[in-house]
Amino acid sequence: MNTPQIHDVVVIGAGIVGSAIARELSGYELSVALIESRSDIGDGTSKANTAILHTGFDAKPGTLESTMVSRGYQLLSDYARSTGIPVEHTGALLVAWDSEQLDALPSLRDKAEANGYDECRIVDAAEVYAQVPNLGEGALGGLTVPGESIICTWTTNLALATDAVNRGTVLRTNADVDSVDVGKELTTLRTAAGNVQARWVINAAGLGADALDGKFGFERFTVTPRRGELLVYDKLARPLVDKIVLPVPTKLGKGVLVSPTIYGNVMLGPTAEDVDDSSATGTSQAGFDFLLEKGRRLMPRLLDEEVTATYAGLRASIDHGDYLIDIDSATRYLLVGGIRSTGLTSGMAVAEYVRDQLAGAGVELVAKKEIPVPPRMPNIGEAFTRPYQDDELIRTDPAYGTVVCFCERVTAGEIRDACSSVIPPSGLDGLRRRTRAQNGRCQGFFCGAEVQSLLDQHTSAHQNTSAHHTAAPTRSCRTQEITR
Repeated sequence: MNTPQIHDVVVIGAGIVGSAIARELSGYELSVALIESRSDIGDGTSKANTAILHTGFDAKPGTLESTMVSRGYQLLSDYARSTGIPVEHTGALLVAWDSEQLDALPSLRDKAEANGYDECRIVDAAEVYAQVPNLGEGALGGLTVPGESIICTWTTNLALATDAVNRGTVLRTNADVDSVDVGKELTTLRTAAGNVQARWVINAAGLGADALDGKFGFERFTVTPRRGELLVYDKLARPLVDKIVLPVPTKLGKGVLVSPTIYGNVMLGPTAEDVDDSSATGTSQAGFDFLLEKGRRLMPRLLDEEVTATYAGLRASIDHGDYLIDIDSATRYLLVGGIRSTGLTSGMAVAEYVRDQLAGAGVELVAKKEIPVPPRMPNIGEAFTRPYQDDELIRTDPAYGTVVCFCERVTAGEIRDACSSVIPPSGLDGLRRRTRAQNGRCQGFFCGAEVQSLLDQHTSAHQNTSAHHTAAPTRSCRTQEITR
């Protein structure tokens, strides 16, 4: 039997929050591992959300969530600029459709100011329609939120995880935690990919955080998967809306919105339905009917456009009014629970907070003398130059001029690069998130066979190349452990 690896810190869950924590801690003289139950990073809650970089204007003032979102907004904005994560500063308009919602606008503006965001402005109906001419009839007024932006959640997760690995984090996928044995000095995690031993364990398992918390002997919260279904409209719909159109929030969430996406589409959703099954990411006729009903009022012209795709994501809703981040020094265990959809924005701030919690518990944090520069991520945002548009790049390497997926203009060079990257895709879904291949109108009907062939070809070539360098760990499209 192999001797388990011993790490100073093991982070469980390679979504945005877990990846951000691993990246942060790997900046110190610590042995860090990031373990993920699925075959790829960002394959859970982090992959399917509304992909909005939030100012935190509508968070509950004084909460940990409010603090983390406000700080995270600045951190992620700066990180996106340094890594090339695509962001569009579209701004948002919160629309009041009845007198009750109209009367709520001043309190929402005051809440924003209490959260440290003072750029919101109440506007009348004329200004609402001047900003969004295609909005449905009946809007009475609105609240502007100029700092709200759209971002690529896939690239964000990949950048943070890649940065973590480059800094020394060991990434292990297909490593679902079966049981936990807390010893005097070490905790043994028994996973599907073998045992891992850690001095400290951080639970960033998202939808599975409560079950994992139970393995450490706690019964303090319950995660309820909240399913959100969305409709994605064709790129031809993009001229209808150039900013995020928000409803007045309710206790169930931010409600149904209309928003452009970073990939050039328009999105309508999400629904908000509590479900029992944490794998229930299927869409439903009831969900579609609900969204279409909402869409007819929000933007009736949108319903004349073609739907390119539908999807559903699950948010980790908990029976607690705030983020639940708690440290237990006796078991050397730190819980990061109930982060919800705002985790996309707050992840890097949560990582800082976790770092400080560990330091307060006596973990010695000595900054590394040399830290690799952040990775420069390939652009998959529609508003920025893509490889097929870059003549100089194509002259250097013709593979960037060879379009494979014509709906999304994905080239053979991009697929090759994804498969030979620090964290390659484990399959087609992972390749979609890295390149947009098969995400367009035909959903892979035209290009599916060629994309699969290229994925298989580059996976095999990368495995063979790695096998000839026995001093270095294998990093293939199907690897279970990635180190650097």
